[in-house]
Amino acid sequence: MRRSIKSLGRRVLAAAAGAALCLLAALPAPARAGNNSPDAALVRVLDDARAAAAAPGGCSAANADRLVRILCSGTIDIGVREEYPLFGIRHGTVREGYEIDVARTVAHRLGVKVKFAKVKAATRIPMLADGSIDLVIATMGDNTQREGQVHFIRPHYYRSESIVVGPRDLTVADWHEIRGRTVCATVGNGSNAELVARGARLMLFDEPAVLPDRLDDETCTLAAQDDSFFAYYFNEPAFAARFSTKFAFAPVPWGMAVARRHATMLARALDLMSQVFHRDGVFLAAARANHIGTEFLVQQKAVWARPECNTDTGSTNPACVLPAANVDLQPTPFAGRVTAFEHWFSRTSGFALHLPMLKTAPAWSLFLDGVVNSLVLVGGALAATLGFALMFGFALGARWRVLRWATRAVTIALQSSPIVLTLVIASSVIHALVPYSSVAALAAAIVALGLANGSNAGQAISEAYLTLGAERAGTSADDRTGLFSRAVSRSATQIAAFLINAVKGTPIASFIGAPELLSALTDITSFSSGRATTYTLLLVFYTAMVIVVVWLCRRVQGFLERSHATP
Repeated sequence: MRRSIKSLGRRVLAAAAGAALCLLAALPAPARAGNNSPDAALVRVLDDARAAAAAPGGCSAANADRLVRILCSGTIDIGVREEYPLFGIRHGTVREGYEIDVARTVAHRLGVKVKFAKVKAATRIPMLADGSIDLVIATMGDNTQREGQVHFIRPHYYRSESIVVGPRDLTVADWHEIRGRTVCATVGNGSNAELVARGARLMLFDEPAVLPDRLDDETCTLAAQDDSFFAYYFNEPAFAARFSTKFAFAPVPWGMAVARRHATMLARALDLMSQVFHRDGVFLAAARANHIGTEFLVQQKAVWARPECNTDTGSTNPACVLPAANVDLQPTPFAGRVTAFEHWFSRTSGFALHLPMLKTAPAWSLFLDGVVNSLVLVGGALAATLGFALMFGFALGARWRVLRWATRAVTIALQSSPIVLTLVIASSVIHALVPYSSVAALAAAIVALGLANGSNAGQAISEAYLTLGAERAGTSADDRTGLFSRAVSRSATQIAAFLINAVKGTPIASFIGAPELLSALTDITSFSSGRATTYTLLLVFYTAMVIVVVWLCRRVQGFLERSHATP
């Protein structure tokens, strides 16, 4: 009951704050000298858009500006977060947060209704591009990579930096202690590129809201996200008692954003509106109403009250606006040729091709490491499967009953367990013996794949051994050795099948953080485009591996069959 009352109180306060902000934004601006103020320029832009909307065919024109379409429909579609405390949160049908209040104030200033759409880090830009939404206000940092994808509104409405959070007793003070560790992050987060470039392994999630829970249940040892996100959780005594900020990096301004095509008037109106909202304290009041940090907004209020910034050209004045965060990565020596090939392929075939793993140094390094580690994993899985197959086959056909029964119990357990469970258990055992590392993760995956597939292949060997009709009690050691060799030959087809199965199962090693190709490509796509091409390449790689293994198995099978052929 108390929680319901408290929640209702928050909603009432949020609604009151939103209404107050809308009234503040609608108040007449102070008189300004001349007509070069952002207020006068905003009036002119809106008047031009209304005139275009009222003109015959203006609302149905194919190239109509987004602002004209918004005025025609009387609604603006705004993409917002639903699981980002203090900024964008949803309780049933009620939305609240700083960005929600900003969105409502923008709609009120345009004189239209607002329709919210849920977006995530990975969907914000695509939804703008395909016209699903008109505007994004969703904790999106303005960086040099995104500048070519969307049009960011300036001045920016907030600023944050990324922080690495982990248990208080874990000593991680700088980048040197990040290399080789797994860091939980969200798909599409701009800081992922720097994490990967510094040697961190990423465990990716769709929404930041799951990160505190994954820290709590120890799925994640470290998590990286905006300081603005974790601010809410550090206000909770239980969370703050267990976790702390290890270090901060990558300060970035947040920008509202619109599509790059057919949105010139909308972008201009929002630029001017943002100037006014900073100057008049609208953004600052919204931040205070939602209990978020205000240092940046206090600074910006002073900036946009300065005469050189408080003009209709202020949003283009480098002395007033913040630059986009520079996240450009060092290109590879052949990046230009790769880009040219992408363009040629797209023109020739009509399909977009993106090869991000070949264009930046961090992505190329990840890709090469992923290929090498995958080859090691495949080779290790094959060797482990064959080795365990021989061990299980020998033990299941051994003369000692205790050994047979114990091996049978282990075999049944392995055959009954999902491969993921075997993988997790192997990982837990190895990590209990040695500290986490990429080598340890690869070793755990090799052991798990070898046990799961080797137990099945070993059973096939033992059955072939028994069906040959050997009488162990009266058979010499040399005869038993020859019998076992013939059993291996007879079960070659089954052994080959489980060797192939081991190769197919190697991508699952990414589940425990093994840095094989799937894990590397996932890291690459976390900070670059081209997901479809990237995973198609992954499919081609593992298909080629299976084809090679099938060919080798057939050669070995033929050799075994010939070596034990009856004269």
